[in-house]
Amino acid sequence: MKDVTALGEVLIDFAPERNNENEFPTFVANPGGAPGNVLVSLSRLDKKTSFLGAVGKDQFGSMLESILRHNGVDTSGIVYSDIHTTLAFVHIDDDGDRSFSFCRNPGADMMLSKNDVKTDLISQSRIFHVGSISMTNEPSREATRRALEVAKNNKVVVSFDPNLRASLWDSLNEAKEQIMETLLFADIVKVSEEELEFLTNTRNIKIGAKQLYDNYNISVLFITVGNKGSYIYCNGILVHDPGCKVNVVDTTGCGDAFFAGVLYKFLENNLLINEIQEIKMKEILQFGNAMGAYVAQFEGGIPSLPTLKEIEKFRSS
Repeated sequence: MKDVTALGEVLIDFAPERNNENEFPTFVANPGGAPGNVLVSLSRLDKKTSFLGAVGKDQFGSMLESILRHNGVDTSGIVYSDIHTTLAFVHIDDDGDRSFSFCRNPGADMMLSKNDVKTDLISQSRIFHVGSISMTNEPSREATRRALEVAKNNKVVVSFDPNLRASLWDSLNEAKEQIMETLLFADIVKVSEEELEFLTNTRNIKIGAKQLYDNYNISVLFITVGNKGSYIYCNGILVHDPGCKVNVVDTTGCGDAFFAGVLYKFLENNLLINEIQEIKMKEILQFGNAMGAYVAQFEGGIPSLPTLKEIEKFRSS
């Protein structure tokens, strides 16, 4: 039995090398991709994980498979495509916030078909995790729908991070339509405050949270608000935690680490997702925020994810 199986993208994040004195920027290749980040993070927290997705038959694809495997992620669900491994170029501003440019027209992550999906990995998991990037194009869109149906039919908890990347969609209307379709399957959802506004047309966290929660019958909703921490909304109760103050170097992977942290708390405590008490909500947020803050101190996504020992030391300091 796996704790978490995820479907979606693993890719190469080309991040700018800091302290580079050359006229032109130098980029360093880091493993990334939201579902992969979540799985590695959970594996480092001693949870059993598996990945479903496609990479290219190239050096980057082999590297990504190897990194996942060496971090304890079951990679038997990976398929290799003749299309090149998806690449993302990360641009980081003076505050550590990042934006992305993608080399994905097409990219290998889009090539996962419904027949490639190893359904037994999903049905034998406690949580099935998915983002929206696998919904941008066919055949991965159909593969994602197939996987969600398998999860629901086997009563597997579904976690969903929309992880909106506007440049990857033909239109924002299509993005909203596909994200809303996926929300119908979801039990645990994490959105940023920008994504909450995109989906609900309101900047009011409480109004937007209630709207999303009620409209899609979500069990637990998380809203991340950057350096202002995060919220949890469940059964009409909205709880906020301001998070940890750290020296921010790079925010790449912070949201994924946060989500891995909250999923870890559900798994570790065998929590019934629609019966969480307010005191537990605060505890879940504090751990998730600590995970995100830890990652913000370092460069890169996967390389900066903490082990259980490292996050416990960080929280006690």
